[in-house]
Amino acid sequence: MSKLTTPRQEKQDFIRQIVRQDIASGKHAAIRTRFPPEPNGYLHIGHAKAICLNFGIARDYSGKCNLRFDDTNPAKEEQEYVDGIIEDIRWLGFDWEDRLFFASDYFDRLYEYAVQLIKLGKAYVCDLTADEIREYRGTLTEPGKESPDRNRSVEENLDLFERMRHGEFPDGARTLRAKIDMASGNLNMRDPVMYRIKHAHHHRTGDEWCLYPMYDYTHCVSDSIERITHSLCSMEFDDHRPLYDWFLEQLGVYHPQQIEFARLDITYTIMSKRKLSWLVSEQIVSDWDDPRMPTLAGLRRRGYTPRSIRLFCDKVGVARRRGSVADIALLDYCLREELNATATRVMAVLRPLKVVITNYPDGRVEHFEAVNNPEDGSAGTRTVPFSREIFIEQSDFMENPPKKFFRLAPGAEVRLKHAYFIKCNEVIKDSLGEVTELHCTYDPASRGGASPDGRQVKGTLHWVSAAHAIDAEVRMYDNLFTAEDPGAAKSDEELRSWVNPQSLEVLPGCKLEPCLAQARVGDRFQFLRHGYYFVDSRDSAEGRPIFNRTVGLRDTWAKIANNT
Repeated sequence: MSKLTTPRQEKQDFIRQIVRQDIASGKHAAIRTRFPPEPNGYLHIGHAKAICLNFGIARDYSGKCNLRFDDTNPAKEEQEYVDGIIEDIRWLGFDWEDRLFFASDYFDRLYEYAVQLIKLGKAYVCDLTADEIREYRGTLTEPGKESPDRNRSVEENLDLFERMRHGEFPDGARTLRAKIDMASGNLNMRDPVMYRIKHAHHHRTGDEWCLYPMYDYTHCVSDSIERITHSLCSMEFDDHRPLYDWFLEQLGVYHPQQIEFARLDITYTIMSKRKLSWLVSEQIVSDWDDPRMPTLAGLRRRGYTPRSIRLFCDKVGVARRRGSVADIALLDYCLREELNATATRVMAVLRPLKVVITNYPDGRVEHFEAVNNPEDGSAGTRTVPFSREIFIEQSDFMENPPKKFFRLAPGAEVRLKHAYFIKCNEVIKDSLGEVTELHCTYDPASRGGASPDGRQVKGTLHWVSAAHAIDAEVRMYDNLFTAEDPGAAKSDEELRSWVNPQSLEVLPGCKLEPCLAQARVGDRFQFLRHGYYFVDSRDSAEGRPIFNRTVGLRDTWAKIANNT
Protein backbone atom coordinates (compact mmCIF):
# COMPACT_ATOMS: atom_id res chain seq x y z
CA MET A 1 0.00 0.00 0.00
CA SER A 2 1.34 3.45 -0.84
CA LYS A 3 2.67 5.52 2.03
CA LEU A 4 0.66 8.41 0.58
CA THR A 5 -2.72 8.25 2.28
CA THR A 6 -5.94 9.52 0.78
CA PRO A 7 -8.65 11.40 2.69
CA ARG A 8 -11.65 9.56 4.13
CA GLN A 9 -14.07 11.52 1.95
CA GLU A 10 -12.25 12.05 -1.32
CA LYS A 11 -13.33 14.80 -3.64
CA GLN A 12 -14.01 13.60 -7.14
CA ASP A 13 -12.46 15.59 -9.98
CA PHE A 14 -10.24 14.73 -12.91
CA ILE A 15 -7.08 16.16 -11.34
CA ARG A 16 -7.46 14.13 -8.16
CA GLN A 17 -8.12 11.10 -10.34
CA ILE A 18 -4.77 11.67 -12.07
CA VAL A 19 -3.03 12.13 -8.71
CA ARG A 20 -4.57 8.93 -7.32
CA GLN A 21 -3.44 7.00 -10.40
CA ASP A 22 0.09 8.38 -10.01
CA ILE A 23 0.09 7.35 -6.35
CA ALA A 24 -1.14 3.86 -7.18
CA SER A 25 1.50 3.38 -9.90
CA GLY A 26 4.34 4.62 -7.70
CA LYS A 27 5.18 7.35 -10.21
CA HIS A 28 6.05 9.83 -7.44
CA ALA A 29 7.60 9.33 -4.02
CA ALA A 30 5.66 12.37 -2.78
CA ILE A 31 3.14 14.80 -4.24
CA ARG A 32 4.31 18.38 -4.63
CA THR A 33 2.32 21.28 -6.08
CA ARG A 34 2.88 25.02 -6.16
CA PHE A 35 0.95 28.28 -6.36
CA PRO A 36 2.92 30.75 -8.54
CA PRO A 37 1.40 34.28 -8.43
CA GLU A 38 2.90 37.32 -10.11
CA PRO A 39 3.49 40.14 -7.58
CA ASN A 40 1.97 42.78 -9.89
CA GLY A 41 -1.38 43.15 -8.12
CA TYR A 42 -3.57 41.69 -5.43
CA LEU A 43 -5.12 38.23 -5.57
CA HIS A 44 -8.80 37.95 -6.50
CA ILE A 45 -11.36 35.22 -5.92
CA GLY A 46 -10.36 33.53 -9.17
CA HIS A 47 -6.95 32.93 -7.61
CA ALA A 48 -8.72 31.47 -4.57
CA LYS A 49 -9.80 28.51 -6.70
CA ALA A 50 -6.20 27.84 -7.75
CA ILE A 51 -5.00 28.28 -4.17
CA CYS A 52 -7.61 25.87 -2.80
CA LEU A 53 -6.80 23.37 -5.54
CA ASN A 54 -3.01 23.41 -5.19
CA PHE A 55 -2.90 23.47 -1.41
CA GLY A 56 -5.89 21.12 -1.23
CA ILE A 57 -4.24 18.48 -3.45
CA ALA A 58 -1.11 18.61 -1.28
CA ARG A 59 -3.20 18.35 1.91
CA ASP A 60 -5.41 15.54 0.66
CA TYR A 61 -2.52 13.34 -0.45
CA SER A 62 0.07 14.04 2.26
CA GLY A 63 2.13 16.19 -0.06
CA LYS A 64 3.53 19.71 0.02
CA CYS A 65 2.62 22.91 -1.77
CA ASN A 66 5.15 25.66 -2.46
CA LEU A 67 4.41 29.36 -2.69
CA ARG A 68 6.54 30.77 -5.51
CA PHE A 69 6.41 34.32 -6.80
CA ASP A 70 6.94 34.73 -10.53
CA ASP A 71 8.87 37.99 -10.18
CA THR A 72 10.34 38.34 -13.68
CA ASN A 73 8.84 41.70 -14.67
CA PRO A 74 10.31 44.31 -12.30
CA ALA A 75 8.58 47.26 -13.98
CA LYS A 76 5.19 46.08 -12.66
CA GLU A 77 6.13 44.33 -9.42
CA GLU A 78 6.27 45.68 -5.89
CA GLN A 79 6.99 44.38 -2.40
CA GLU A 80 3.54 45.67 -1.44
CA TYR A 81 1.99 43.02 -3.65
CA VAL A 82 4.25 40.29 -2.27
CA ASP A 83 3.19 41.18 1.27
CA GLY A 84 -0.48 41.40 0.28
CA ILE A 85 -0.45 38.01 -1.44
CA ILE A 86 1.21 36.36 1.57
CA GLU A 87 -1.43 37.88 3.86
CA ASP A 88 -4.27 36.77 1.58
CA ILE A 89 -3.15 33.14 1.36
CA ARG A 90 -2.61 32.89 5.11
CA TRP A 91 -6.02 34.48 5.71
CA LEU A 92 -7.58 31.93 3.39
CA GLY A 93 -6.22 29.24 5.70
CA PHE A 94 -3.18 27.78 3.94
CA ASP A 95 0.46 27.46 4.98
CA TRP A 96 3.55 26.77 2.86
CA GLU A 97 5.76 26.37 5.96
CA ASP A 98 9.36 27.08 4.89
CA ARG A 99 8.71 26.70 1.17
CA LEU A 100 8.55 30.35 0.07
CA PHE A 101 10.38 30.79 -3.22
CA PHE A 102 10.86 33.42 -5.91
CA ALA A 103 11.66 32.96 -9.59
CA SER A 104 14.44 35.47 -8.91
CA ASP A 105 16.01 32.82 -6.67
CA TYR A 106 16.75 30.95 -9.88
CA PHE A 107 18.00 33.77 -12.12
CA ASP A 108 21.57 32.39 -12.21
CA ARG A 109 20.38 28.86 -13.02
CA LEU A 110 17.93 30.11 -15.62
CA TYR A 111 20.74 32.02 -17.29
CA GLU A 112 22.96 28.93 -17.26
CA TYR A 113 20.22 26.81 -18.80
CA ALA A 114 19.75 29.45 -21.50
CA VAL A 115 23.46 29.26 -22.29
CA GLN A 116 23.07 25.48 -22.51
CA LEU A 117 20.27 25.87 -25.07
CA ILE A 118 22.43 28.24 -27.11
CA LYS A 119 25.27 25.67 -27.12
CA LEU A 120 22.78 23.01 -28.25
CA GLY A 121 21.76 25.24 -31.15
CA LYS A 122 18.27 25.61 -29.66
CA ALA A 123 18.35 29.35 -28.89
CA TYR A 124 19.65 32.46 -30.62
CA VAL A 125 19.96 36.21 -30.13
CA CYS A 126 17.53 38.15 -32.32
CA ASP A 127 17.77 41.82 -33.29
CA LEU A 128 14.16 42.21 -34.44
CA THR A 129 12.03 44.72 -32.56
CA ALA A 130 8.95 43.59 -30.67
CA ASP A 131 6.74 44.81 -33.53
CA GLU A 132 8.88 42.99 -36.08
CA ILE A 133 8.76 39.78 -34.07
CA ARG A 134 4.95 39.97 -34.09
CA GLU A 135 4.98 40.61 -37.83
CA TYR A 136 7.34 37.70 -38.52
CA ARG A 137 5.30 35.40 -36.31
CA GLY A 138 2.56 34.89 -38.88
CA THR A 139 -1.08 34.09 -38.21
CA LEU A 140 -3.24 31.10 -37.42
CA THR A 141 -3.55 30.46 -41.16
CA GLU A 142 -0.15 31.72 -42.38
CA PRO A 143 3.23 30.35 -41.25
CA GLY A 144 5.77 32.69 -39.74
CA LYS A 145 9.02 33.90 -41.27
CA GLU A 146 12.42 33.11 -39.85
CA SER A 147 14.38 35.93 -38.26
CA PRO A 148 17.43 37.09 -40.25
CA ASP A 149 19.42 36.29 -37.09
CA ARG A 150 18.13 32.73 -36.69
CA ASN A 151 21.27 31.09 -38.09
CA ARG A 152 23.85 33.02 -36.13
CA SER A 153 26.72 30.87 -34.94
CA VAL A 154 26.76 29.46 -31.44
CA GLU A 155 29.85 31.55 -30.66
CA GLU A 156 28.23 34.81 -31.79
CA ASN A 157 25.06 34.03 -29.84
CA LEU A 158 27.05 33.28 -26.68
CA ASP A 159 28.99 36.53 -27.03
CA LEU A 160 25.89 38.64 -27.64
CA PHE A 161 23.95 36.98 -24.82
CA GLU A 162 26.74 37.65 -22.34
CA ARG A 163 26.92 41.28 -23.46
CA MET A 164 23.14 41.53 -23.00
CA ARG A 165 23.64 40.20 -19.48
CA HIS A 166 26.16 42.92 -18.69
CA GLY A 167 23.96 45.79 -19.87
CA GLU A 168 25.71 46.69 -23.10
CA PHE A 169 22.47 47.17 -25.08
CA PRO A 170 19.36 49.33 -24.46
CA ASP A 171 15.88 48.03 -23.73
CA GLY A 172 14.31 46.26 -26.68
CA ALA A 173 17.51 46.13 -28.72
CA ARG A 174 17.85 42.36 -28.61
CA THR A 175 16.07 39.26 -27.31
CA LEU A 176 16.99 35.64 -26.82
CA ARG A 177 14.60 33.34 -28.66
CA ALA A 178 14.11 29.60 -28.67
CA LYS A 179 14.75 27.99 -32.07
CA ILE A 180 11.78 25.70 -32.65
CA ASP A 181 9.52 25.91 -35.72
CA MET A 182 8.26 29.06 -37.43
CA ALA A 183 5.72 26.98 -39.36
CA SER A 184 4.20 25.32 -36.30
CA GLY A 185 0.42 25.33 -36.06
CA ASN A 186 0.86 26.44 -32.44
CA LEU A 187 1.93 30.10 -32.44
CA ASN A 188 3.60 29.64 -29.05
CA MET A 189 6.15 27.33 -30.73
CA ARG A 190 7.21 29.88 -33.35
CA ASP A 191 10.56 30.80 -31.83
CA PRO A 192 9.20 32.34 -28.62
CA VAL A 193 11.18 34.98 -26.76
CA MET A 194 13.03 33.61 -23.72
CA TYR A 195 14.79 36.78 -22.48
CA ARG A 196 14.32 40.51 -22.98
CA ILE A 197 16.47 43.45 -21.97
CA LYS A 198 14.87 45.57 -19.28
CA HIS A 199 16.95 48.09 -17.31
CA ALA A 200 14.66 48.22 -14.29
CA HIS A 201 15.21 47.98 -10.56
CA HIS A 202 14.04 44.65 -9.16
CA HIS A 203 12.40 44.56 -5.72
CA ARG A 204 14.68 41.69 -4.63
CA THR A 205 17.77 41.64 -6.86
CA GLY A 206 18.12 45.40 -7.18
CA ASP A 207 20.15 46.39 -10.26
CA GLU A 208 22.06 43.13 -10.53
CA TRP A 209 20.15 42.10 -13.64
CA CYS A 210 19.03 44.00 -16.73
CA LEU A 211 18.08 40.79 -18.53
CA TYR A 212 14.89 39.08 -17.45
CA PRO A 213 13.40 35.71 -18.49
CA MET A 214 9.92 35.34 -19.93
CA TYR A 215 7.16 33.47 -18.09
CA ASP A 216 6.94 30.40 -20.33
CA TYR A 217 10.64 29.69 -19.90
CA THR A 218 10.79 30.58 -16.21
CA HIS A 219 7.69 28.64 -15.23
CA CYS A 220 8.72 25.20 -16.42
CA VAL A 221 12.35 25.47 -15.27
CA SER A 222 11.26 26.69 -11.82
CA ASP A 223 8.83 23.77 -11.56
CA SER A 224 11.67 21.42 -12.48
CA ILE A 225 14.07 22.91 -9.92
CA GLU A 226 11.47 22.55 -7.17
CA ARG A 227 10.62 18.96 -8.23
CA ILE A 228 6.95 19.79 -8.68
CA THR A 229 4.97 16.66 -9.54
CA HIS A 230 1.76 18.25 -10.84
CA SER A 231 1.93 21.77 -12.30
CA LEU A 232 -1.70 22.92 -12.23
CA CYS A 233 -2.60 25.81 -14.54
CA SER A 234 -5.78 27.42 -15.80
CA MET A 235 -6.98 26.68 -19.33
CA GLU A 236 -5.31 29.68 -20.98
CA PHE A 237 -2.03 27.76 -20.62
CA ASP A 238 -3.29 24.77 -22.58
CA ASP A 239 -1.64 25.97 -25.80
CA HIS A 240 1.55 26.69 -23.85
CA ARG A 241 1.99 23.11 -22.61
CA PRO A 242 3.94 21.96 -25.74
CA LEU A 243 6.41 24.77 -25.04
CA TYR A 244 6.60 23.79 -21.36
CA ASP A 245 7.45 20.24 -22.44
CA TRP A 246 9.89 21.37 -25.15
CA PHE A 247 12.12 23.40 -22.83
CA LEU A 248 12.40 20.59 -20.28
CA GLU A 249 13.00 17.93 -22.92
CA GLN A 250 15.77 19.95 -24.60
CA LEU A 251 17.45 20.60 -21.26
CA GLY A 252 17.12 16.98 -20.19
CA VAL A 253 16.02 17.90 -16.67
CA TYR A 254 13.30 16.66 -14.29
CA HIS A 255 9.94 17.00 -16.04
CA PRO A 256 6.76 17.81 -14.07
CA GLN A 257 3.33 17.19 -15.57
CA GLN A 258 1.36 20.30 -16.48
CA ILE A 259 -2.42 19.90 -16.12
CA GLU A 260 -4.93 22.57 -17.11
CA PHE A 261 -8.30 23.23 -15.51
CA ALA A 262 -11.13 25.68 -16.18
CA ARG A 263 -10.65 29.07 -14.57
CA LEU A 264 -13.24 30.56 -12.25
CA ASP A 265 -15.68 33.07 -13.73
CA ILE A 266 -18.47 34.66 -11.68
CA THR A 267 -21.46 36.71 -12.77
CA TYR A 268 -21.26 40.51 -12.34
CA THR A 269 -17.52 40.18 -11.66
CA ILE A 270 -14.31 40.77 -13.57
CA MET A 271 -11.14 38.72 -13.02
CA SER A 272 -8.69 40.62 -15.21
CA LYS A 273 -5.82 42.14 -13.23
CA ARG A 274 -5.47 44.85 -15.85
CA LYS A 275 -9.11 45.83 -15.51
CA LEU A 276 -9.00 45.66 -11.72
CA SER A 277 -5.93 47.92 -11.79
CA TRP A 278 -7.82 50.26 -14.14
CA LEU A 279 -10.71 50.48 -11.66
CA VAL A 280 -8.22 51.62 -9.01
CA SER A 281 -6.32 54.06 -11.23
CA GLU A 282 -9.55 55.60 -12.52
CA GLN A 283 -10.77 55.97 -8.91
CA ILE A 284 -13.95 54.05 -9.68
CA VAL A 285 -13.08 52.19 -6.50
CA SER A 286 -11.03 53.50 -3.59
CA ASP A 287 -8.25 50.90 -3.73
CA TRP A 288 -7.51 47.20 -4.23
CA ASP A 289 -9.26 46.46 -0.91
CA ASP A 290 -12.44 48.37 -1.77
CA PRO A 291 -15.26 46.09 -0.52
CA ARG A 292 -16.78 46.06 -4.01
CA MET A 293 -13.64 44.52 -5.50
CA PRO A 294 -13.40 40.75 -6.05
CA THR A 295 -9.91 40.80 -4.56
CA LEU A 296 -9.39 38.70 -1.45
CA ALA A 297 -8.44 41.91 0.34
CA GLY A 298 -11.73 43.51 -0.74
CA LEU A 299 -13.79 40.45 0.19
CA ARG A 300 -12.07 40.29 3.57
CA ARG A 301 -12.77 43.96 4.26
CA ARG A 302 -16.40 43.54 3.23
CA GLY A 303 -16.81 40.69 5.70
CA TYR A 304 -16.55 37.47 3.71
CA THR A 305 -15.00 34.63 5.67
CA PRO A 306 -12.20 32.29 4.57
CA ARG A 307 -14.48 29.31 5.16
CA SER A 308 -17.22 30.69 2.91
CA ILE A 309 -14.76 31.25 0.06
CA ARG A 310 -13.27 27.77 0.45
CA LEU A 311 -16.79 26.31 0.49
CA PHE A 312 -17.67 28.26 -2.64
CA CYS A 313 -14.59 26.93 -4.45
CA ASP A 314 -15.54 23.39 -3.40
CA LYS A 315 -19.08 23.80 -4.72
CA VAL A 316 -17.89 25.27 -8.02
CA GLY A 317 -15.64 22.23 -8.42
CA VAL A 318 -12.81 21.54 -10.85
CA ALA A 319 -13.66 21.09 -14.52
CA ARG A 320 -11.32 20.12 -17.35
CA ARG A 321 -12.69 22.65 -19.81
CA ARG A 322 -14.40 26.00 -19.55
CA GLY A 323 -17.91 25.50 -18.27
CA SER A 324 -20.75 27.70 -17.15
CA VAL A 325 -20.12 30.85 -15.19
CA ALA A 326 -20.65 30.54 -11.43
CA ASP A 327 -23.58 32.54 -10.07
CA ILE A 328 -22.48 35.17 -7.56
CA ALA A 329 -25.58 34.16 -5.57
CA LEU A 330 -23.80 30.88 -4.80
CA LEU A 331 -20.96 32.77 -3.13
CA ASP A 332 -23.46 34.73 -1.04
CA TYR A 333 -25.27 31.51 -0.16
CA CYS A 334 -22.02 29.98 1.14
CA LEU A 335 -21.47 33.03 3.32
CA ARG A 336 -25.03 33.08 4.68
CA GLU A 337 -24.75 29.41 5.60
CA GLU A 338 -21.88 30.29 7.93
CA LEU A 339 -23.07 33.64 9.24
CA ASN A 340 -26.56 32.37 10.00
CA ALA A 341 -24.98 29.99 12.49
CA THR A 342 -22.36 32.36 13.94
CA ALA A 343 -23.36 36.04 13.65
CA THR A 344 -24.89 37.89 16.61
CA ARG A 345 -28.37 39.29 15.95
CA VAL A 346 -28.76 42.99 16.77
CA MET A 347 -31.19 45.79 15.95
CA ALA A 348 -30.06 48.63 13.72
CA VAL A 349 -32.23 51.37 12.23
CA LEU A 350 -30.59 52.52 9.00
CA ARG A 351 -33.06 55.25 7.96
CA PRO A 352 -34.54 56.39 11.26
CA LEU A 353 -38.01 57.72 11.94
CA LYS A 354 -38.68 58.92 15.49
CA VAL A 355 -41.55 57.43 17.48
CA VAL A 356 -42.81 58.95 20.74
CA ILE A 357 -44.79 56.55 22.93
CA THR A 358 -47.01 59.12 24.57
CA ASN A 359 -48.39 56.95 27.36
CA TYR A 360 -45.03 55.53 28.38
CA PRO A 361 -43.64 57.14 31.58
CA ASP A 362 -41.15 59.90 30.84
CA GLY A 363 -37.67 59.04 32.16
CA ARG A 364 -38.43 55.34 32.58
CA VAL A 365 -35.99 52.78 31.09
CA GLU A 366 -36.63 49.06 30.81
CA HIS A 367 -34.23 46.37 29.68
CA PHE A 368 -35.40 43.44 27.62
CA GLU A 369 -33.53 40.19 27.15
CA ALA A 370 -32.65 39.37 23.55
CA VAL A 371 -31.22 36.13 22.19
CA ASN A 372 -27.86 36.66 20.46
CA ASN A 373 -28.27 33.84 17.96
CA PRO A 374 -31.22 31.40 17.93
CA GLU A 375 -29.11 28.98 15.87
CA ASP A 376 -26.41 28.79 18.56
CA GLY A 377 -27.49 27.73 22.02
CA SER A 378 -24.15 28.80 23.49
CA ALA A 379 -24.34 32.38 22.13
CA GLY A 380 -26.23 33.63 25.19
CA THR A 381 -28.34 36.74 25.52
CA ARG A 382 -27.95 40.48 25.95
CA THR A 383 -30.15 43.23 27.35
CA VAL A 384 -31.66 45.91 25.14
CA PRO A 385 -32.78 49.26 26.66
CA PHE A 386 -36.25 50.60 25.93
CA SER A 387 -37.54 54.13 26.60
CA ARG A 388 -40.31 56.56 25.72
CA GLU A 389 -38.71 57.64 22.43
CA ILE A 390 -37.49 55.11 19.91
CA PHE A 391 -36.44 54.95 16.27
CA ILE A 392 -37.95 52.68 13.64
CA GLU A 393 -37.24 52.38 9.92
CA GLN A 394 -38.87 54.98 7.68
CA SER A 395 -40.00 52.15 5.39
CA ASP A 396 -41.91 50.57 8.29
CA PHE A 397 -44.49 53.37 8.16
CA MET A 398 -46.93 54.37 5.43
CA GLU A 399 -49.59 57.00 5.81
CA ASN A 400 -51.76 55.48 3.09
CA PRO A 401 -50.73 51.83 2.98
CA PRO A 402 -51.84 49.30 0.35
CA LYS A 403 -53.45 46.01 1.26
CA LYS A 404 -51.18 43.47 2.96
CA PHE A 405 -48.97 46.20 4.40
CA PHE A 406 -48.59 44.81 7.90
CA ARG A 407 -46.33 47.45 9.36
CA LEU A 408 -47.17 50.75 11.03
CA ALA A 409 -49.86 53.08 9.68
CA PRO A 410 -52.39 55.50 11.23
CA GLY A 411 -54.58 53.42 13.53
CA ALA A 412 -52.54 50.25 12.95
CA GLU A 413 -50.90 48.15 15.64
CA VAL A 414 -47.56 46.34 15.44
CA ARG A 415 -45.28 44.39 17.73
CA LEU A 416 -41.87 45.83 18.67
CA LYS A 417 -39.35 43.01 18.75
CA HIS A 418 -38.72 41.87 22.37
CA ALA A 419 -40.79 44.80 23.76
CA TYR A 420 -44.46 45.85 23.40
CA PHE A 421 -47.36 46.31 21.05
CA ILE A 422 -47.71 49.92 19.89
CA LYS A 423 -50.46 51.70 17.97
CA CYS A 424 -50.01 54.77 15.77
CA ASN A 425 -52.28 57.66 16.77
CA GLU A 426 -50.78 60.79 15.24
CA VAL A 427 -48.46 61.69 12.38
CA ILE A 428 -46.21 64.78 12.71
CA LYS A 429 -45.02 66.49 9.52
CA ASP A 430 -42.70 69.36 8.67
CA SER A 431 -43.51 72.43 6.56
CA LEU A 432 -42.88 70.43 3.39
CA GLY A 433 -45.31 67.75 4.35
CA GLU A 434 -42.63 65.16 5.16
CA VAL A 435 -43.29 62.79 8.05
CA THR A 436 -40.84 63.57 10.85
CA GLU A 437 -42.33 61.87 13.90
CA LEU A 438 -45.04 59.44 14.97
CA HIS A 439 -46.99 59.52 18.21
CA CYS A 440 -48.05 56.10 19.43
CA THR A 441 -49.38 54.38 22.51
CA TYR A 442 -48.25 51.09 23.94
CA ASP A 443 -50.09 48.24 25.62
CA PRO A 444 -48.40 47.56 29.00
CA ALA A 445 -49.94 44.07 29.06
CA SER A 446 -47.97 43.08 25.94
CA ARG A 447 -44.55 43.19 27.62
CA GLY A 448 -42.01 41.04 25.84
CA GLY A 449 -44.11 41.07 22.68
CA ALA A 450 -46.75 38.70 24.01
CA SER A 451 -50.37 39.07 22.98
CA PRO A 452 -52.33 39.85 26.17
CA ASP A 453 -55.76 38.86 24.89
CA GLY A 454 -55.06 36.69 21.88
CA ARG A 455 -55.45 39.47 19.34
CA GLN A 456 -53.42 39.00 16.17
CA VAL A 457 -50.67 41.43 15.21
CA LYS A 458 -48.99 40.49 11.94
CA GLY A 459 -46.20 43.06 11.83
CA THR A 460 -43.06 42.86 14.00
CA LEU A 461 -40.62 45.78 13.78
CA HIS A 462 -37.07 46.24 14.97
CA TRP A 463 -36.31 49.46 16.85
CA VAL A 464 -33.67 51.27 18.90
CA SER A 465 -34.11 53.40 22.02
CA ALA A 466 -33.42 57.03 21.08
CA ALA A 467 -31.79 57.81 24.43
CA HIS A 468 -29.35 54.91 24.15
CA ALA A 469 -28.73 54.56 20.41
CA ILE A 470 -25.29 55.13 18.99
CA ASP A 471 -24.85 57.07 15.78
CA ALA A 472 -22.93 55.11 13.16
CA GLU A 473 -22.06 55.14 9.50
CA VAL A 474 -23.24 52.14 7.52
CA ARG A 475 -22.02 51.45 4.01
CA MET A 476 -24.40 49.57 1.77
CA TYR A 477 -22.56 47.59 -0.91
CA ASP A 478 -23.96 45.93 -4.01
CA ASN A 479 -22.53 44.44 -7.21
CA LEU A 480 -20.04 46.79 -8.83
CA PHE A 481 -21.43 46.12 -12.32
CA THR A 482 -24.93 46.04 -13.77
CA ALA A 483 -23.89 43.70 -16.60
CA GLU A 484 -23.89 39.99 -15.87
CA ASP A 485 -20.65 39.53 -17.84
CA PRO A 486 -18.60 42.72 -17.44
CA GLY A 487 -15.55 40.90 -18.75
CA ALA A 488 -17.16 41.03 -22.19
CA ALA A 489 -16.69 44.83 -22.37
CA LYS A 490 -14.91 45.75 -25.59
CA SER A 491 -13.34 48.88 -24.15
CA ASP A 492 -12.67 50.62 -20.88
CA GLU A 493 -15.40 53.11 -21.65
CA GLU A 494 -17.94 50.36 -22.19
CA LEU A 495 -16.87 48.84 -18.88
CA ARG A 496 -17.28 52.25 -17.24
CA SER A 497 -20.85 52.47 -18.58
CA TRP A 498 -21.65 49.18 -16.79
CA VAL A 499 -20.54 50.41 -13.38
CA ASN A 500 -23.47 50.23 -10.99
CA PRO A 501 -24.17 53.76 -9.63
CA GLN A 502 -25.85 52.12 -6.60
CA SER A 503 -22.89 49.87 -5.80
CA LEU A 504 -22.14 52.02 -2.72
CA GLU A 505 -24.55 54.01 -0.59
CA VAL A 506 -23.23 55.66 2.56
CA LEU A 507 -25.74 56.10 5.39
CA PRO A 508 -24.17 58.42 7.98
CA GLY A 509 -27.00 58.79 10.51
CA CYS A 510 -27.91 55.25 11.43
CA LYS A 511 -29.14 54.40 14.94
CA LEU A 512 -27.76 51.21 16.45
CA GLU A 513 -28.06 49.27 19.68
CA PRO A 514 -25.62 50.64 22.30
CA CYS A 515 -23.72 47.33 22.49
CA LEU A 516 -22.37 47.99 19.00
CA ALA A 517 -20.27 50.92 20.23
CA GLN A 518 -17.69 48.35 21.34
CA ALA A 519 -17.71 46.38 18.10
CA ARG A 520 -14.23 45.56 16.82
CA VAL A 521 -12.77 44.74 13.43
CA GLY A 522 -13.52 41.08 12.83
CA ASP A 523 -16.96 41.22 14.47
CA ARG A 524 -19.88 40.13 12.33
CA PHE A 525 -23.53 40.85 13.00
CA GLN A 526 -26.92 40.20 11.53
CA PHE A 527 -28.84 43.45 11.54
CA LEU A 528 -32.36 42.14 11.98
CA ARG A 529 -34.38 42.32 8.77
CA HIS A 530 -31.46 43.90 6.90
CA GLY A 531 -28.62 41.47 6.42
CA TYR A 532 -25.10 40.73 7.61
CA TYR A 533 -22.64 43.48 8.51
CA PHE A 534 -18.94 43.68 9.29
CA VAL A 535 -16.83 46.30 11.05
CA ASP A 536 -14.71 48.10 8.45
CA SER A 537 -11.02 47.43 8.96
CA ARG A 538 -9.66 50.61 7.41
CA ASP A 539 -11.88 53.50 8.53
CA SER A 540 -13.27 52.42 11.90
CA ALA A 541 -11.92 54.00 15.08
CA GLU A 542 -12.15 52.91 18.70
CA GLY A 543 -15.68 53.55 19.91
CA ARG A 544 -16.73 54.65 16.40
CA PRO A 545 -17.14 51.53 14.27
CA ILE A 546 -18.16 51.79 10.63
CA PHE A 547 -20.22 48.90 9.33
CA ASN A 548 -20.02 47.40 5.86
CA ARG A 549 -22.95 45.43 4.54
CA THR A 550 -21.53 42.07 3.59
CA VAL A 551 -24.62 40.44 2.16
CA GLY A 552 -28.38 40.79 2.45
CA LEU A 553 -30.80 38.27 3.90
CA ARG A 554 -32.45 37.37 0.59
CA ASP A 555 -31.11 34.04 -0.55
CA THR A 556 -31.60 33.67 -4.30
CA TRP A 557 -29.42 30.58 -4.58
CA ALA A 558 -31.33 28.67 -1.90
CA LYS A 559 -34.60 29.38 -3.74
CA ILE A 560 -33.08 28.17 -7.00
CA ALA A 561 -31.77 25.02 -5.33
CA ASN A 562 -35.16 24.26 -3.76
CA ASN A 563 -36.91 24.55 -7.11
CA THR A 564 -34.61 22.16 -8.96
